[in-house]
Amino acid sequence: MTTQTWWAHETAVIDAGVEIGDRTKIWHFVHLLGQTRVGADCSLGQNVMVGPKVSVGNGCKIQNNVALYEGVMLEDDVFCGPSCVFTNVLTPRAFVSRKSEFGKTLVRRGATIGANATIVCGAPEGATELGEYCFIAAGAVVTKDVPAYALMAGVPARRIGWVSKAGEVLGEDLTCPREGDRYVLEDGRLRPA
Repeated sequence: MTTQTWWAHETAVIDAGVEIGDRTKIWHFVHLLGQTRVGADCSLGQNVMVGPKVSVGNGCKIQNNVALYEGVMLEDDVFCGPSCVFTNVLTPRAFVSRKSEFGKTLVRRGATIGANATIVCGAPEGATELGEYCFIAAGAVVTKDVPAYALMAGVPARRIGWVSKAGEVLGEDLTCPREGDRYVLEDGRLRPA
């Protein structure tokens, strides 16, 4: 017999076919729909809904009132702030079925999405991609791909700077003020030195 190594509040609803990793905590009124995978060491806050067919990597923190619909994939260590929004249809109508048109959103490792930010999905044949360690400011509306380490803000979101892996805003010297790591800008893309 296998010992359950994750925890869920008694009000959480976990459908059949859901995989949950070790040490993950699932809080009040969370609903995990079928064919969803949640990695190890995650935290899913109150009123989170995930699925169906969604993948959440290890170490993700999904704050209160976030819905991850079919088409969303989070890599490891992604932070989703309270009430951030992911769409999965570009042209919704209540009276038109669009299930065959679900768009995709890929959120790369270590990305942060601020409170009340909106991430508009890609077209059904493509995906919106948020690059690794990017930082989406609270309230921003992302309508296109985001480069790695980009600091994005506004409606629609535009790059207003760069951040380090630790999430610190980089100055002109492209050195992380918290950890001292240096970065290099080449062809409009930032990478560790």
